[in-house]
Amino acid sequence: MVSLYVIAGYLALLIVLGLVSSRYFKGTSADYFVVSRSVGPFLLLMSIFGTTMTGFALVGSTGKAYSSGIGVYGLMASWSGLIHSAVFFVIGIKLWAAGKKHGYVTQCEYFRARFDSDSLGYLLFPILIMLVIPYLLVGVISAGKFIQPTTAGLFPEAFPLPDLPNGKPHPLSGGIPPWLGSGVICLIVLFYVFFGGLRGAVWANTFQTLVFMVTGVIAFYMISSRLGGLTAASQAVVDNLKASPRLAREGLIGPLQFLTYCFIPLSVGMFPHLFQHWLTAKEAKSFRLTVIAHPLCIFVVWLPCVLIGIWATAYLGELGPGQSPNAVLGRMIGQLVHSPVLSGLVGAGVLAAIMSSLDSQFMCMGTMFTKDIVIHKFGEDRLSDRQKILIARVFIILIVAVTYGLAIYLKDSAHVFDLGVWCFSGFAALFPLIFAAVYWKGVTKAGAFACIGATTLVWCLLFYRDILAEKPAGMEDELLIGRMMPVTIMFAVSALTLAVVSLFTKKPPKETIQKFFQ
Repeated sequence: MVSLYVIAGYLALLIVLGLVSSRYFKGTSADYFVVSRSVGPFLLLMSIFGTTMTGFALVGSTGKAYSSGIGVYGLMASWSGLIHSAVFFVIGIKLWAAGKKHGYVTQCEYFRARFDSDSLGYLLFPILIMLVIPYLLVGVISAGKFIQPTTAGLFPEAFPLPDLPNGKPHPLSGGIPPWLGSGVICLIVLFYVFFGGLRGAVWANTFQTLVFMVTGVIAFYMISSRLGGLTAASQAVVDNLKASPRLAREGLIGPLQFLTYCFIPLSVGMFPHLFQHWLTAKEAKSFRLTVIAHPLCIFVVWLPCVLIGIWATAYLGELGPGQSPNAVLGRMIGQLVHSPVLSGLVGAGVLAAIMSSLDSQFMCMGTMFTKDIVIHKFGEDRLSDRQKILIARVFIILIVAVTYGLAIYLKDSAHVFDLGVWCFSGFAALFPLIFAAVYWKGVTKAGAFACIGATTLVWCLLFYRDILAEKPAGMEDELLIGRMMPVTIMFAVSALTLAVVSLFTKKPPKETIQKFFQ
């Protein structure tokens, strides 16, 4: 129970942090939504990195490395380390400058002004919400799937599970079930976002990022030590391949699949919660540390998780019926980190990574609904700051409830890594839109509408085919098109539609060009 007490203590600290951040709240909507644009370099790095590292990066990458091999590191970590920083430099600073100059808080506000179209904002809002929901599900499902194996055996009478078909006890029996673990995490994130706004999210992200980076290194050291060190742990995997060749994972990631993963990290250019975090920066120089240090932070987090997933192929063997790859990290920590205090700290670190994204996403959707729907419809002057904040809080509660319900419904049918990839693919497919808006004077309103519509249609069709539809026998778990990632097709459709329609439709007025390009 000591490890559980450590995790509970960590969660209690987050509640205290939320209360403290609320004491610095200035009472204005600008402070609630963008921290009065006062965030410096270190907090900007920690909040941006923290919000991009989700259960996808820890729980998902470990499970995917267990299933598909060490190539997973190259798929996401290597590409992300390079492309994220490039996007922050090429897109983030430009959008920060436009937001500061014209007072934008959300993406929809920027696109409405950039393309002189109210309708574009109303079209983009539900699409962004639709794409953020899977991202939220990644975090909520990851939390429940991590807590259950980490606490396995602690509550045998309260949360028993039936024995496995071979007669052995279920390895997750007695663990806190996903519905309860996910619910607690949602409530705590809701608490400090509700009271602290984006300031609470930035402070919590900074604290949580430091926690999961430090504890990740500790977990890696402890697990590798228990397995006999780096060499012995890796040799065990090699030896195990001789007895069970299916664990080799060789050939599961093809060259075209690997290459086309490079499109997925472009998603950070269209993340609405990252847009909001960019606008919190005090000055353009604040981005310098983020651009330089972000790849190093990714290396520190991803490499240990991927190696733990590889080692699990030898230590855990093949997963039995009803056991998900999402639980691999929790099982490795629960079985190999024998110090209750260290086990609790490591567990807190994994939850920190999960929660550091949930808070920003919840906050972002509350901000978007308030600014892009309610205020845009009724007018800025019709509502007081107190009313604006109340509206955002109510919508955040609604989104938390919907996300929690979906997470419980999909908990055993969605692989965290694959669900995350689909979320990122949708945002990445819209990257041509934001890139053109920032750099191409000739992009048109009609081109933007066509781009959004075509991209959404293709994404929905492919997502349904891969995640929701019943797969025929013999079909691969991961959908590939011409041995390429589906994001390749979506990105091509998006870029071509935007370019072709813009070339043959009415150009934007000179006033708009002067507003954004001078």
